[in-house]
Amino acid sequence: MVDHKAVVAVEVRPHPIAAAFHHLLTFPVVEIDGREHVMKWGTGTIPLAAGQHRIRVFFRYRGQKRARLAETVREFTVDGAARRVSLAARLGPFNRSRFRIGDPVVQA
Repeated sequence: MVDHKAVVAVEVRPHPIAAAFHHLLTFPVVEIDGREHVMKWGTGTIPLAAGQHRIRVFFRYRGQKRARLAETVREFTVDGAARRVSLAARLGPFNRSRFRIGDPVVQA
């Protein structure tokens, strides 16, 4: 069993122009190191061990099980002293837009 000493707080938001549409018809998914976490629009936390991690953020329409729309990937590192790592993922305003994942903010 992995000893989780930190959490990653991921804030996932649609663009304000399309927010009503996304809140009604889609849901975000955060994948960390190959493990999917179905989220709600807003902020969710996921336990995390120290080390190198890969995060993917995408959304699906309600009822879909495999789609990866607007997918973006980023790597980040959690050191042993970190208690919380905050990441913000923002979806752009257009249909062709992808998520943008900001720089991680580490809190010891």
